[in-house]
Amino acid sequence: MSQNNSNSAKSNKVLLAFSGGLDTSYCIKYLKNEKKLEVHTAVVNTGGFSEEELQAIEKKALELGSVNHTTLEVTEEYYDKIIKYLIFGNVLRNNTYPLSVSAERTYQAIALAKHAAEIEADYIAHGSTGAGNDQIRFDLVFQLIAPQIEILTPIRDMKLSREQEVDYLKLNGVSLDWEKAKYSINKGLWGTSVGGAETLTSHKSLPEEAYPSPLLESEMKTVTLEFEKGELCGINNEKMNAVKVIQTLEEIANKYAIGRDTHVGDTIIGIKGRVGFEAAAASIIIKGHHTLEKHTLSKWQLYWKEQLSNWYGMFVHESQYFEPVMRNIETFLEDSQSNVTGKVFIELHSYRFVIQGVESDYDLMKSDFGEYGEMNKNWSGDDVKGFTKILGNPLQIFTQIQNKNQKNEK
Repeated sequence: MSQNNSNSAKSNKVLLAFSGGLDTSYCIKYLKNEKKLEVHTAVVNTGGFSEEELQAIEKKALELGSVNHTTLEVTEEYYDKIIKYLIFGNVLRNNTYPLSVSAERTYQAIALAKHAAEIEADYIAHGSTGAGNDQIRFDLVFQLIAPQIEILTPIRDMKLSREQEVDYLKLNGVSLDWEKAKYSINKGLWGTSVGGAETLTSHKSLPEEAYPSPLLESEMKTVTLEFEKGELCGINNEKMNAVKVIQTLEEIANKYAIGRDTHVGDTIIGIKGRVGFEAAAASIIIKGHHTLEKHTLSKWQLYWKEQLSNWYGMFVHESQYFEPVMRNIETFLEDSQSNVTGKVFIELHSYRFVIQGVESDYDLMKSDFGEYGEMNKNWSGDDVKGFTKILGNPLQIFTQIQNKNQKNEK
């Protein structure tokens, strides 16, 4: 921070990451009333908000006391820099969670830090608690991109419960429906996380009403996804860019309440965490893409992709996006997709989906070598006998030595 800015020139301007939820609503009132700061707000759209929702968030921010509100639109960048690689890698944290919030928080933090520097804010604030991962993700990126700006975290610093936040807002003339406020909803392009009292336990499940997308459809529907070199390029035989495919599929599939689950994992700060989520599009796309890869990639491509993808997902989750090795893994993942082109056919049912199959010019099952379990066209029975004998040599040697030593021990 410059000498002038640290003394009389200090403007007391704070940029607050504002989503319109309980935590950030509390932060506006607290920073304005208690800290006497000039509160500016910004919401980062990573594909989870409609135009109407963004307008409602802006209206709410201004009503609560924000001097100025800005919408930072980064959906296409977010897809290109992170989501694309999560698809290439079929990334599911602990084989369950598609990193719906983990991934977007990093990119939201990048956009917020840049904006805070542009408006010459003295402070940058977020509504994270002291028990979760988001506090680390925001803080780390803010420190990297805008180290001159002081970070404020009222919820974390005062260890506030959601009930306490509601009570404070009521005292300041803001009425909230506690039944809605008791669930923390974070919506983005790659899914929606849902936290509440049930997820703080190890045994309770979220009730139906906690999920933003209720079950509306029950009649089976077939969807076709099209990939070109691993990237989504169409849905139901209509060409469109990847972001539009994700949004279109989400609109279709969330009516079936597909992609709901509860993720249990290790937080960055070392404790176990539990969160509910719904991610219809992400769940279907990852499974569909993986199925297409099974048909178009070699055994060892699949194996090493799985190893590196697991690391990539872990580093995204643990706020290590800027670690240089991430760019190396992205290069590998992108290079692995050269033959991942074709269509995937999916059935949608209530609460579930079924991959019917794939169609691809690069399908390795279409070779003239043989049909699994049926016939061979490029080898004889004698070839297989000889192959099996050679393949078994190491096992025979080991078994022979073992048996010999066991006899000697007797």
